[in-house]
Amino acid sequence: MKKGLYLVISGPAGVGKDTVAGLLGGWISVSATTRPERPGDVEGVTYFFHDRSSFERMIHENELLEYAEYNGNYYGTPATPARRHYENGETVIFVIEVVGAGKIKARFPEAVTVFLTPPSFEELRARLVGRNTESAEEVEKRLEIARREIEIGCRDYDYVVENDVLEDTVAKIKRIIEFEKEKRNAVSDPE
Repeated sequence: MKKGLYLVISGPAGVGKDTVAGLLGGWISVSATTRPERPGDVEGVTYFFHDRSSFERMIHENELLEYAEYNGNYYGTPATPARRHYENGETVIFVIEVVGAGKIKARFPEAVTVFLTPPSFEELRARLVGRNTESAEEVEKRLEIARREIEIGCRDYDYVVENDVLEDTVAKIKRIIEFEKEKRNAVSDPE
């Protein structure tokens, strides 16, 4: 039975990571968190919700692929669902920031990493402003972070894909997935 593929997708805020991941056809990993549920959240879809003590137990029992504390709440990637989908031959997609991506790559060296870039910083600025979720100062902070993330992505990721035309971006990443699966199957099936 052929194993699946671990696929990490990262990129700066506003580049379209979630949109692209949702169109790839794999299983998108759902994070765990200690933050309170909000209206519209669905257990196991939005997040897996835990109290602080159960999350810390998951940390100590090595049940998370990676985790971080942000704004007083824990966020992390549960290992069991990801492994189960991987063992079933599925593409497991992690939409995650660069620090978490590095932790997943360290734990699963076979994971394929894709970094999404915007066509330009002007376009990224326009996307962030268009979301109407941040002040002008916050947009500038995100752009500063984006510059650092792009440096890391171009240096440390297996693939860098510009997200200009959504359909083209998705098609490129689907080709990467197929190539990587064929490459792994050829190695495990040397006939």
